[in-house]
Amino acid sequence: MENETALASTPGRETALACVRAGIDAARPDRVVADSIRLDGDRLHVADATYDLSDVDRIVAVGGGKAADGVADALEGVLGDRLDAGAVVTPDPTEHEDHRIERWRGHHPVPSQAGVDGTDRIRELVADADDRTLVLAIITGGGSALLPAPAEGIPLSDLQETTDALLDAGAEIGALNAVRKHLSTLKGGGLAELAAPAAVVGLVFSDVVGNDLSVIASGPTAPDESTYADALDALDRYGVDPPVTVGNRLSAGAAGDLSETPRADDPVFDRVSNHVLADSFTAIDAAREVADDRGYDTCILSSSIRGEAREAALTHVAVAEEVEATGNPLDAPAVVLSGGEATVTVRGDGVGGPNAEFALAAAVELPPGTTLACVDTDGKDGSSDFAGAIVDADTVDDVREAREALGNSDAYGYLGNRGAVLSTGATGTNVNDLRALVVE
Repeated sequence: MENETALASTPGRETALACVRAGIDAARPDRVVADSIRLDGDRLHVADATYDLSDVDRIVAVGGGKAADGVADALEGVLGDRLDAGAVVTPDPTEHEDHRIERWRGHHPVPSQAGVDGTDRIRELVADADDRTLVLAIITGGGSALLPAPAEGIPLSDLQETTDALLDAGAEIGALNAVRKHLSTLKGGGLAELAAPAAVVGLVFSDVVGNDLSVIASGPTAPDESTYADALDALDRYGVDPPVTVGNRLSAGAAGDLSETPRADDPVFDRVSNHVLADSFTAIDAAREVADDRGYDTCILSSSIRGEAREAALTHVAVAEEVEATGNPLDAPAVVLSGGEATVTVRGDGVGGPNAEFALAAAVELPPGTTLACVDTDGKDGSSDFAGAIVDADTVDDVREAREALGNSDAYGYLGNRGAVLSTGATGTNVNDLRALVVE
């Protein structure tokens, strides 16, 4: 972490930062791929599965997301010249003339023309696949925005406007993706449909609570049970008035005039298998090892925390208070860990994000002797350029000002002035939020 030394001013802060650093490192693509993928002659081992390559003429790797660049690097190292071609779309692609997997730049969280161009290249590569092709689909968090592929009749600008409006309304990921799937040709099983009859192996880094394959990157290689009607309902629920082209397409689909995304019984999935190689628990488990090694009692509160960040923060404060008051659910000194995906309903024009809001809302009420570090493992929290924040009972010196900052969605404005902002830069991975609560 870029500013860890400056932030590690107490034993509690030092431990909290060590926990989140270990969690991020454990989810980095090079480590994950090394632990889960290997080539042994004509046998490719992925997690607990083995794939016979003796009948495979061509191996193509395609996909996208925030971890896609690192996964592509690691795959090139594992497969060498067995890998024939590929392309991934990622926010910060590396450039090297020896890459077998092309790197294309895209943007997140709002899709861009650059992302459309990269996705078009992926579609070209996959469209040529036949039954003797193995498609390795790199599916990582952030892929929904980075792999846009707007459906026919939907201008990119209208897709951008719709995405922006849903994000500002605090839409949860399932609702957001129900809309995006029905405005795209690649999401909601579209990549699997395009690749058929090739064998498709999904290499998944999950940034979704519960690891729902249909939600991670909007499920390019997974069946989709959402409908056009669900997409319309999501827009209505979050008060989003969509552009005319979007409303017309979703209404036509709900009326039965357009085909739905492929369901689980669709033959396009007959040769598709998906493997979740890393998720929120990957990071949490590594953080737990660090806390254990330092002599703390540890507890994983949940890897599935979701909902409004400021509300979830109060639950963590309550746990810290209980540890101190009664020794439940464990005795101090203790470290309580959690992951998941909190959301924020934007209420003002400040600079914030779920982890900053979580940290600031907690800091208002944290008991003495307690430290909380909150990060997004991809290194970019909400609308900011920061990963998150670290706070304790001394962070908030003006409760009224802190509450005003929360009301203006300006958690980073407040925390930045108090040296509580945590900066990592782009981490090259994405397995959602990670929090370490240290009770000394």
